[in-house]
This record gives sequence, structure tokens and C-alpha cells, in this order.
Amino acid sequence: MDFASVSTAKAPVMEFLATRGFLGDRRFNTIHGDRQMYFTTPDGATSVDVVMDRFRMCHVLDFKDRIDRMPFTLDVTDLLLSKLQVVEQNEKDVQDIVYLLAAFEVRPGDVPETIGLDRVGEVVSADWGWWRTVTRNLDRVIELAGGDYRHLVPAPAPYPAIDQARRLREHAEATPKSLRWKLRSKVGDRVQWYELPEEVAH
Repeated sequence: MDFASVSTAKAPVMEFLATRGFLGDRRFNTIHGDRQMYFTTPDGATSVDVVMDRFRMCHVLDFKDRIDRMPFTLDVTDLLLSKLQVVEQNEKDVQDIVYLLAAFEVRPGDVPETIGLDRVGEVVSADWGWWRTVTRNLDRVIELAGGDYRHLVPAPAPYPAIDQARRLREHAEATPKSLRWKLRSKVGDRVQWYELPEEVAH
């Protein structure tokens, strides 16, 4: 199971999981506890990862100041961005993106329980690498969801996933870009713009 929290709540998280029978990996949590913690049940059958403050994968997505926007999950837009920033996507990543796009409205602003264009624009307009990965993945999702992965599109659904992906793609293109973004764009794909995350041994 994967959870998200903030570093200021590290002690309460450890206490909460301990009262439910989970054992913290002392060595791992000492070394990596500022960014991730790991727990297991005594028999090792169930494990829990707790990501702190931000996702560090192909790109970095800070959610620390947005942790309380929804009661039980991270903000919808942040969940979507956490999937759109994966460079080497698998079918499960595409399915997660399609389901989020089918379940929540893409709309202007940054309202909880919507896919907020302002939040997406904030992320992709500041960092060319983020923009490159997100737009490439949106193009891929549009193609796959209309073709080989058509079976992943839920029907019926509150919103048309492919149309919503197109709207996000158009917004990512149209939103004004920072000077840093423009400078990095001149280099383009000639220099790698992402990290390939390594599995941290528990």
C-alpha cells in the first residue's frame, strides 16, 4: 500500500501505523525518513510505503502545501500529474490516467475534486522537462485510448477521457512559459530532461 504524508507529521504517522501492528524498517526510515518511510506487518505479508512532502520520480512534484485538499487522497490534479510524469509508462499507468480523466472534470482554476488547469499550467510552464513529459504522455494516452487501449476507457463515464486529455494538452501548449522554460527548450531533447527512478532497497 502506498500513502502520502508530510514530514511535519512523521511522528504521528509512525505512531498510527504502530498501533495497527505495523513495524517500521528502522534502518531505512533513519536514512530515508525525510522523503519516504517503510513499514511491514510482523509476518511480512503486507507492506506500506509512505512518501513525504513530494514525489521524486522522473520529475519532482511537491504536494506538501496541498495535502489537506481532499479527505482521503491526494489532490486529484496531483494524482494525475504523478502519473503523467512517468517516462516509461506501462498499461497500468495509462489506465490510471484514463480513469482519472473519465471521473473528474478538467476545468479552469484549481478547485478540489477537479483537474485544475491552473495547477497543471503552474507545473508545466515553469519546467520544460515537466512540459515535455506531460505533453508526450498526453499525446500517447490520446492515441492509445482511441486505439489499442480502447478497452481501458470506462463506459459509461462522467466525462469523455480523450476529450479531456486533448483539453489538457491544448492548455499545456497555450499557457505562458517562464524564462527558465524558454531557455531549457532551446536545448530540447538533445539533453535528457528526466530522471529514471531507482528502486530503493528496503
